[in-house]
Amino acid sequence: MAKYNIIIKNGTVFDGKSNSPQKIDIGITKDEIKKIGNLEKETAEKIIDAQGRYVSPGFIDLTNHSDIRWTIFTNPVLESLLRQGITTILGGNCGLSIAPLVRGIGISGVNVNWQSVSEMLAELDNRQLSLNFGTLVGFKTLEENSTDFNQMKMLLESSLKEGAFGLSTSLGLGPTRLSEDEIEELLKSLKKFGGFTKHHLEDEGKEILPALSNIIGFARKTETQTHISHFKILGKGAWPLFDSTLEMMRNARAEGIRLTFDFFPYQRTGSNLFMLLPSWLRKMGRDQIIDVLKSKESKLREETIKSLENLTLHYDKITVTSSLKEIANTGKTILEISRITDLSPEETILDLLASNNLFVSIFSEVINKFHILKLSQEDYGAIATDGIGYDASIFTTATDLPHPRSFGTFPKAFRIFVKEENLLDWQKTIYKSTGLPAAILGLKDRGTIEKGKKSDIIVFNPNELSEHSTYENPFQFSGGIEYVIVNGIIELDKNQLTGKSAGRVLKKT
Repeated sequence: MAKYNIIIKNGTVFDGKSNSPQKIDIGITKDEIKKIGNLEKETAEKIIDAQGRYVSPGFIDLTNHSDIRWTIFTNPVLESLLRQGITTILGGNCGLSIAPLVRGIGISGVNVNWQSVSEMLAELDNRQLSLNFGTLVGFKTLEENSTDFNQMKMLLESSLKEGAFGLSTSLGLGPTRLSEDEIEELLKSLKKFGGFTKHHLEDEGKEILPALSNIIGFARKTETQTHISHFKILGKGAWPLFDSTLEMMRNARAEGIRLTFDFFPYQRTGSNLFMLLPSWLRKMGRDQIIDVLKSKESKLREETIKSLENLTLHYDKITVTSSLKEIANTGKTILEISRITDLSPEETILDLLASNNLFVSIFSEVINKFHILKLSQEDYGAIATDGIGYDASIFTTATDLPHPRSFGTFPKAFRIFVKEENLLDWQKTIYKSTGLPAAILGLKDRGTIEKGKKSDIIVFNPNELSEHSTYENPFQFSGGIEYVIVNGIIELDKNQLTGKSAGRVLKKT
């Protein structure tokens, strides 16, 4: 009888802790790394010869939206993530989660038969995931499912007891009925249960400094572990503030505040056109916002147009990727649509949002490449997709354009930071994709290759590791990842899917 289920031999092993790689073998029994060393004389049911290959912990994606976009149900293999080397994703980001749902929700193709976080996680457990999944609780979701602050706090604390890893916010997403003191009290609950708070900054443009200061202020007063999702500065008008944001974060950490961030290696965002509106307008209710956008004689509408003009946007680089009603606009830039409609680009934006009930998704090239390179060198910055998992079925059925980051974030990070710019070595970039996000999330048994840890492991060809997805043709999987092992089960075998569905629901303990 074979001693191990899997032996990975002859590979160059990166442990996920920034240590130098070693030529060493790994023995896996069930879901556990049983031995690391010379296993030349040992037997296994499956032997992977990793000669000329790199062996790494599976990548951990801290900012993922496969839950709130429902592809974890409709595209359950999440192949675009798996083929990047991702073995664990965190959902419930940017203020939105799919539990708790006290008031219920209806989604086409998904049988929503849960209310609490524990019920939602149980449902996902029954669906046999291909990747590991954990969740945060969304601030907006809590607010929409509560009648008052006390119920909101109760829902948060019960969700944390049931395994949620923390609370996510996006305070620029819309109005909140909570006072600043109540938000602070909510955040203090996290410390009691060992959770952390994860923020989509209220403003990522010219008001980023006060937005960042506000988050650091919350962290200081509540003493909670704090993380910033998809950190970036949007628009040339705000780019000069970049060094000040870095200084602010470094000073906070020097003060003892537990502050981290994640980022993606793309210059174009994938976001809602709504987020370009001034923050004072975004804080109004949906009906009020639409009234402002439609009222041709309104002074507020004029102020909104001036605010857009002050952003100095490149309208030829803002592409509509999906909208609620006007599918014909998909793939067109704001400049192209404005020429067709004979409206200014600013008026075009307002009309698009008003006619689509504020649901218009875009690609927008508003991120400075040199900021991305600088962010990569911050020790407390993890790599994350801010993306969504898709299966091959979307290649022929999609009516919108997914962002390439959903297909190629991690391979692109290695290409830019290691191969082209020579800013980071392999072990540091792997750490930012594995050990660091595991530490941020509080995972004790994943993210590193060590005896006794869970066997989430990938084997890849460093020369062939590459992303193929583009903005024009995003429907292309990454290459170079040859084996993906999740909980000791091979999900990707010599680049072929096995259909084993070995992922698990992860809970904060």
